[in-house]
Amino acid sequence: MTNKLEFLKEALKLKQTLIDWRRHLHEHPELSFQEYETSKFIINKLVHLDFELQHPISKTGIVAILHGEEPGPTVALRADMDALPIQDGKEKRYASKREGIAHLCGHDAHTAMLIGAAYLLHSQRPKKGNIKFIFQPAEEGFAGASEMVKEGVLDTPKVDVIAGLHVHPTAKTGEIAVAKGNATAFADSFDIEIIGEGGHAAHPHLSVDSIPIAAEIVSSLQQIVSRTTDPLTPTVLTIGKISGGYKRNVIAPSVKLEGTVRLLDRDQRKDMMKKMEQYIQGICGGMGATYTFRYVSGYPAVKNEEKLIPILHKASEKILGSNKLTIVQPSMGGEDFSYYTEKVPGIFFRLGIFNDEKECIYPNHHPLFDVDEDALPFGSALLAQFAMEYLNNE
Repeated sequence: MTNKLEFLKEALKLKQTLIDWRRHLHEHPELSFQEYETSKFIINKLVHLDFELQHPISKTGIVAILHGEEPGPTVALRADMDALPIQDGKEKRYASKREGIAHLCGHDAHTAMLIGAAYLLHSQRPKKGNIKFIFQPAEEGFAGASEMVKEGVLDTPKVDVIAGLHVHPTAKTGEIAVAKGNATAFADSFDIEIIGEGGHAAHPHLSVDSIPIAAEIVSSLQQIVSRTTDPLTPTVLTIGKISGGYKRNVIAPSVKLEGTVRLLDRDQRKDMMKKMEQYIQGICGGMGATYTFRYVSGYPAVKNEEKLIPILHKASEKILGSNKLTIVQPSMGGEDFSYYTEKVPGIFFRLGIFNDEKECIYPNHHPLFDVDEDALPFGSALLAQFAMEYLNNE
């Protein structure tokens, strides 16, 4: 059995290296399926270790396999690599050097921590079984996990369980949180176009103004959640973008709406889609407009295997100490780690990065989002400890 403090001790020795890796990646972000330099960076860090490397998978993905001394089960550890098309708002030396692209969700930290876990486990090769390190592209809306699953990332050797983490400012540095059952929501999207008849703003009676119709739809759709959905069934409907019109004295012939629906119940999807169309159809019909409506099922919910939570708890106690793991409610966010947990038992937990003194207080995807780098060694050590706890337990 691994000494209870060994992974943490070694991870703390790696701390500055982890920070340097994370800052390099933060300065050089790449969008989904474009992570070519990120991929080269990872391979460069792993190539001198005794891993079986498989790449490229799904354009830029990498799999590194650490084989144990004897055959046995396989644990997979996953990190996502892509950045967001958002301008970095931080005034830090390591701020993004690429206009309009930034690691504002923490995938740079995920990648650095998984490389760190590989370093820790390389010197603690398991007696029995394998550890598979998955560096995945395109989590941000492009379902890179789904592509990797299709290309066999969970095979040869077959993965028995998979673990992943996500940096999150809802927990303090040095703490972790996990949900039982569904950890994230089903993340769907929709597009609506309201089609009226344009005209002069001075003569509204001669046109069908799509803007007030769109406003009515925006207001009414919220009532699906507040008045037709069981309040004990978590549901979110958000319209995030509205576009339409030409100028102040022209009645807009059409308006486009883009939004998302988040659910924890897969069976609720069809009902939500049906209700939305009923509302849109009724409002447009009553106000003289036509419409188009498209509802797209997105990422499934991440399902945590509850039998793995005690193993995570054991790893947490060894790395972070007592009472540092909290059981929390699911997030209504979407996460393509779900494509792994649809195939094999998995666990996905939040790594705390909140630190008021360092201004690490902003939510993921905020232009000022940042990671408390004191958490990096904890993340690497937790992933390594979880893998070994599982293999030793098996």
